Parts: sequence; C-alpha cells; structure tokens
Amino acid sequence: MKITHQQLAKDAVDLVKPAIDKLFEQTNRKELHIVIMDPRVKQWEAKFEDAILYEESIQNTPWTLPFDDFARKKAAQAWRDGRANIHHQTSQPSSLREGDVLFYGSFVYGDVVVACSGVQQWFDMLVSGWIAVAFEQLAISHYQQEKTDHPTKMYLATDSDA
Repeated sequence: MKITHQQLAKDAVDLVKPAIDKLFEQTNRKELHIVIMDPRVKQWEAKFEDAILYEESIQNTPWTLPFDDFARKKAAQAWRDGRANIHHQTSQPSSLREGDVLFYGSFVYGDVVVACSGVQQWFDMLVSGWIAVAFEQLAISHYQQEKTDHPTKMYLATDSDA
C-alpha cells in the first residue's frame, strides 16, 4: 500500500499522542504546536514555508502566546543548519539571526526536522525527538514492506503517486 510522506508525518504524531498526553501531566501548559519539515527538501531547493510537510496543533485552551509561530521559527533554525536549535542557544549564539526565537525545542534525526512549541523548551525538544524518530521508523517500515511486496520495483512512491 502506497503511503505519502504527509501521511507518515500524521501517523508519527498520532503514534506519540498518548505519550504527549501523559507528559502534559507535568508541563506548564497543555498546548503544543508541531511542525515537521519535508526531509526530501533541502534549504537551497525551496523556501521554508514550501518545505513544511505537516503541522498540527494540540490546543486545549486559548493560547496566551503564538506557539505556532514559535514552532515554525524553531523549525526554520533547525532546517537552516541541519541540527537542533538548542545549539544556537547553548553553544553558538553568534549564529542567531534577527527574528530567531530564543528558545530551543527542535530535533533533527538524519534529514527529519521536527519542532514543537507550547510547553517548557526541554519538553518541546523531547516531543520533537519522539516524533522525528517515529516518522523515520515508520518510513523504514513502509520502505521494507514496499521491498517485500514489490521486489522488482526500483522506486519509492511519491506523494503524487498515492
């Protein structure tokens, strides 16, 4: 069965939602915005906005701050440099640019970039990591199944093939 990258991203978020709900028992808020970048698109190939694969908000009450904007800015920092934006805040603040958010909360796993905002920055990073690893492992599972189901097929499905 063909599956798109966007569906993989949604499935990864759905997979970790029970853990997010459990984590909300010890966070300062119960809101979160999630941004997943398309791992097939590099920064020199597209504008940031066009490289966003999937976004989702978990919003239990009205937001007091623009967590969606913060999550996108964290994702932009990580996507721009290919590493979690914690590096900007802790070891290389000289690389910060005007408009960069001053909190971390992204995670980079291979080419998968995920950023979250809404709870404490260390928990934003934790959730980003869960989703990034889940996304890649779901992609591996799909890839292995495609090889088994279609051993002579020489390509992966694209989002337009689905």
